[in-house]
Amino acid sequence: MWTTNYEQTTAASPSAVWGALEKLHSGTPLGPASDAFELHGPFAVGTTLTITPQGQEPMQSTIVALVPNAVYADRTVFGELQLTFRHDLAPTADGGTTVTHTLVIDGPGSDDVGPELGPQISGDFPVAMAELLSAAEHPAE
Repeated sequence: MWTTNYEQTTAASPSAVWGALEKLHSGTPLGPASDAFELHGPFAVGTTLTITPQGQEPMQSTIVALVPNAVYADRTVFGELQLTFRHDLAPTADGGTTVTHTLVIDGPGSDDVGPELGPQISGDFPVAMAELLSAAEHPAE
């Protein structure tokens, strides 16, 4: 197994961050760098979605964890590998939120391919996080 995460804190509440996260995964881009998401059913565990990363081919993913205002995760099968993308939202003492975006690569050979594949996949985490937090901080824009 190989894993990496990117963490950032915002003044936006967990419910505001959750709203932006749900909006994105339901198909509304949050900014020019957003991947495209097409939800095939309710925003719930077990629902599949088509994700089209910028400049890449679409892939299928399944929502594997969903706790409103706290946790969202989806999993994509890539050959024998499983790529799990997870967002954990933790409230801060001042009413804001610390958001941790994690990528876990699991399956045969993940320890070997993770160090090369993982950074390629997670390289856009800072840009994606900036769009997410901007949408949470300015929901009407």
